[in-house]
Amino acid sequence: MMRRVYLDNNATTPLAPEVFEAMKPYLAEDYGNASSIHWFGQRAKAAIENAREELAHLIHARPAEIVFTSGGTESDNAAIFGIVEAAKRPSKHVVTSNIEHHAVLYASRELEKRGVRVTYIRAGADGVVDPADLERAIEPDTVLITVMHANNELGTIQPLEEIGLMARERDIYFHSDAVQSVGKIPVDVEELGVDLLSLSAHKLNGPKGVGALYVRKGTILKPLLYGGHHERDRRPGTENTAGIVGLGRASALAREGIAEEGARVGVLRDELERAILERVPLSAVNGDRARRLPTTTNIRFDHIEGEGFVIALDLKGVACSTGAACSSGSVEVSHVLSGIGLTPAQARSSIRFSLGRNNTPADVAATLDVLPEVVERLRAVSPHYKSAVASG
Repeated sequence: MMRRVYLDNNATTPLAPEVFEAMKPYLAEDYGNASSIHWFGQRAKAAIENAREELAHLIHARPAEIVFTSGGTESDNAAIFGIVEAAKRPSKHVVTSNIEHHAVLYASRELEKRGVRVTYIRAGADGVVDPADLERAIEPDTVLITVMHANNELGTIQPLEEIGLMARERDIYFHSDAVQSVGKIPVDVEELGVDLLSLSAHKLNGPKGVGALYVRKGTILKPLLYGGHHERDRRPGTENTAGIVGLGRASALAREGIAEEGARVGVLRDELERAILERVPLSAVNGDRARRLPTTTNIRFDHIEGEGFVIALDLKGVACSTGAACSSGSVEVSHVLSGIGLTPAQARSSIRFSLGRNNTPADVAATLDVLPEVVERLRAVSPHYKSAVASG
């Protein structure tokens, strides 16, 4: 049988066996509604509160500051619309970056339709936002700054500590989409200086369909949804007990080995990257190679169409991505890669490899066994490559 290698962990991660085992009772015998006062309900309530404590411990927050949601997209929307709608000002301004996840970018565009002014700070060629550029964008009516922690396509880590200090000095709320960073690198909401932080369980070997929003104590946030009094009136709706338990267990697993696992995966990533650059001509890494997640590399293979490359690698048993999973099938050029200055051709020839806790040295070796040959074969039929070779 063909060996299958999964290198698309930024899209989603496999559910950890320990997480599945923790969830199973709440999918069957412990089926109570956590809002019920009887024995069944209180068992569910206790499990949710235990998960809240585990997640709070992972990001160095208070349990009461954790709001469970359906995932990163809801958390981003709840933070952005919640802060802006709660702001009591005649005019409102928001600052964000041009390389945010679509959950932030599209929410920002909707704000503009509602009359809110939004400034999009351009990241540098290294995929990192310059705090000085952001500082110049702040205006007297700025109510929110939202900048992601780690970029989902490049893995580049943004200077949140500097931005957080800047926001706090000006009494501006600061939100960060940390969906890609939580569980992969240490995240401390106090050190980062954020007032709100979004995360998702399925990015740290938890289940899909559950996430959380950290809301600093004292933050004034208008609810995105209306209904019951769940989650301290922050997010109504019967809690996804099994999913929340899974997020709690995944948080505990991540916290227990975050430094060691980050170092291990970083070694694998570096070996994969080094060998590709060495064996494949006309290849280059996109973004900063130092300030990034240990899990991620985004590599450009000139004169190759990325979609065809992903399909060809998949036929050889290697799963990777051209960018964000939510853009799969789209003919649009990645807004992240174009946002850091790549040409459309360069952006379309870029591939993201993202590793996780299930990857091994054998996975890297298997990928390197097939990748150079796939590149050579695709370039052999590329008119762009033939023209480039002919012109010297």
